[in-house]
Amino acid sequence: MRILIHQAQIAGYPAGPTDLLVHDGVIAHIGALPEATADVVINQPGLHVSGGFIDVFSHFNDPGLEYKETLETGAAAAATGGYTRVMVLPNTQPALHSKAQIEYVVQKNQLLPAQVLPIGAISKSCDGKELAEMYDMRSSGAVAFSDGIRPVQNGQLLLKALQYVKAFDGVVIQQPIDDGLSKHGLIHEGIISTQMGLPGKPEMAELLSIGRDIELLRYTGSRLHITGVSTAAGLQLIRQAKAEGLQISCSVAPYHLHFTVNDVQAYDTNLKVNPPLRSPQDVEALKAGLLDGTIDCVASHHQPHEYDAKVCEFEYAHYGMAGLETCYGAVLTAVPKLDGDAIAKIFSANVARIFNLSAPIIAVGRPAELTLHCPHQT
Repeated sequence: MRILIHQAQIAGYPAGPTDLLVHDGVIAHIGALPEATADVVINQPGLHVSGGFIDVFSHFNDPGLEYKETLETGAAAAATGGYTRVMVLPNTQPALHSKAQIEYVVQKNQLLPAQVLPIGAISKSCDGKELAEMYDMRSSGAVAFSDGIRPVQNGQLLLKALQYVKAFDGVVIQQPIDDGLSKHGLIHEGIISTQMGLPGKPEMAELLSIGRDIELLRYTGSRLHITGVSTAAGLQLIRQAKAEGLQISCSVAPYHLHFTVNDVQAYDTNLKVNPPLRSPQDVEALKAGLLDGTIDCVASHHQPHEYDAKVCEFEYAHYGMAGLETCYGAVLTAVPKLDGDAIAKIFSANVARIFNLSAPIIAVGRPAELTLHCPHQT
């Protein structure tokens, strides 16, 4: 099968739109070609081609919570959203905390439309008490380590994890959440939380979490990725750590670029997320951070739920929302200044670099792991 992508702007090729021919899954030619060369021709005005999108933080709930999502439905959602690879969270039942559980996910890839990359748990059962067998999981295919939606609160345990992954140049992923300050909160702490009569999650909970993790990173000289950064002050701490030369990176969720705490006033449970939606000033700072490169990539924070988990009182609704299908469109709507090359970096190239993954390179003879998108048609 020969597929011709006609007159598209290809990431890394500044000369202008050109043709790209794929033959049996491999890039066979880049440059002008007659349409008769191919069995299938894709001709869409304004089309851009980048290396396949890679997501950093998605919850597929498989094994054990398949009523929310499965590897099959999650991979289908990823493919619909333009993703060719997805890093999935270990918060399953049982957790992805052993060699056997990692191999279960890896072996499923033979039948999935997008490659699923397991994130191994830092602690057994993601309970933050005892270090899991990280080296065995790494050997079996774990691409990073995290306790996912239950970020490590125990400083000693996180210290050990950061030291442990240095043996194989691994990366630890943390959400910036301090449970001691935010466990009982429901939305961003401020005037609106008071008006709504809801307990708040203070900005300080994010600052303390990021500050502590940076200190542990500085002490160990390891590698750390903060995902779901939601405040201007938290982003500034990361910016300073980068300037210092620490091996730190970060990602932002699409809803933190689009919605603010003002949007929660209707008690819309779809907007109950953790970390919570923040102030308009925080949103503007995150947009600026994405444009200036402080934020390395976008993570969908895809966290689907069954009907009853969201159609209930705000207090009892589960945190999170589905996001793989809409992540690209949401980000481009929120930050329309992003061009094709920037999109290729924050959705693909930067993720591969941070997590030591094989980069989806667009070159003759390389596998055609591509995402086609139109930046001006969100």
